[in-house]
Amino acid sequence: MAVDLSPRQPTKAYGGEGGAYYEWSPAELPMLGVASIGAAKLSLAASGMSLPSYSDSAKVAYVLQGKGTCGIVLPEAAKEKLVSVKEGDALALPFGVLTWWHNTPESATELVILFLGDTSKGHKPGQFTNFQLTGSSGIFTGFSTEFVGRAWDLKEDDAAKLASTQPASGIVKLTAGQKLPEPIPEDRKDMALNCLEAKLDVDIPNGGRVVVLNTANLPLVKEVGLGADLVRIDAHSMCSPGFSCDSACQVTYIVRGSGRVQVVGPDGKRVLETRIEGGSLFIVPRFHVVSKIADASGMEWFSIITTPKQETQSIYLLAFSRIPSVSMAAELMILTTMCMCLLCSPIFSHLAGKTSVWKAISPEVLEAAFNTTPEMEKLFRSKRLDSEIFFAPN
Repeated sequence: MAVDLSPRQPTKAYGGEGGAYYEWSPAELPMLGVASIGAAKLSLAASGMSLPSYSDSAKVAYVLQGKGTCGIVLPEAAKEKLVSVKEGDALALPFGVLTWWHNTPESATELVILFLGDTSKGHKPGQFTNFQLTGSSGIFTGFSTEFVGRAWDLKEDDAAKLASTQPASGIVKLTAGQKLPEPIPEDRKDMALNCLEAKLDVDIPNGGRVVVLNTANLPLVKEVGLGADLVRIDAHSMCSPGFSCDSACQVTYIVRGSGRVQVVGPDGKRVLETRIEGGSLFIVPRFHVVSKIADASGMEWFSIITTPKQETQSIYLLAFSRIPSVSMAAELMILTTMCMCLLCSPIFSHLAGKTSVWKAISPEVLEAAFNTTPEMEKLFRSKRLDSEIFFAPN
């Protein structure tokens, strides 16, 4: 049965005074589920803050509008990175990364971020699942006060209070006078690339311009496993018909402008012919050919390309290509070692103890995330300074 490829706008998932989170659903855009791709947008009002969370999917984030701060805690990092972000910035967010986002109180515009990523290892194919650390849907609201108290080395009353003082879910608006740490200029290095200012990979006068994200200009792209680019074409220009040669799907979000798109599939059948405009998203299936023509306003879009994963079969082909003077038993040992290296190197992020992600997050962020007092934050931070993973009875 043919899959509907029509472009779609997102729907609001949750939000409040501080902003809103929007997502595209596989129920409305079936290709999300088929391609195991997630797509969402975060919009923060002035003083809005997206509470610390991590996701079940690797993502690329692209700032569509505004400027603000993104806090990032990489797996096993001892300190968060405070990255200033503005329109045109792209960030690669691998598995296990903890993030929070903030729009400044003096901002005259909303801070809007697009998220595109691979959900093939997620809980719901075609949809991101975000795990909040605090708030009404925070992880520690699910643990008993006994477990929370033991983990954080707090009295059960204090543990219960700390886990329940933030009534909001996902997004909050900070109160007047409540401040978060300022971005650190050095933290932008290798973490963000501004696609509107970066060196152009393609520049055709009166035609279009392309900036491609790669490991040279944004190293974490390698860990995310997705290709991405920003394309801008001028009035009435055409983007040449093309397809992905390596069985990848192309996910395209129209940033601004409008135009027409056609997609052709097997047997020369045109499977999509429609108008596209800012805010819409569509997916081109594997090996299908796509072409776009801009209207008088020109058109700009941000895309990701799903990179095919290397299968275990290729390991076998590599390991059992006959190696001179090496026995079959030795080759089997090589294969086993390679598989162990690729498949058995998990990384854990702990939420208690001296290596906890809490220790990497700034005090001001913790206060805002828990909606608590500086005194309670200091008490919380002062605990578990020596213990790492296992906590002996008191």
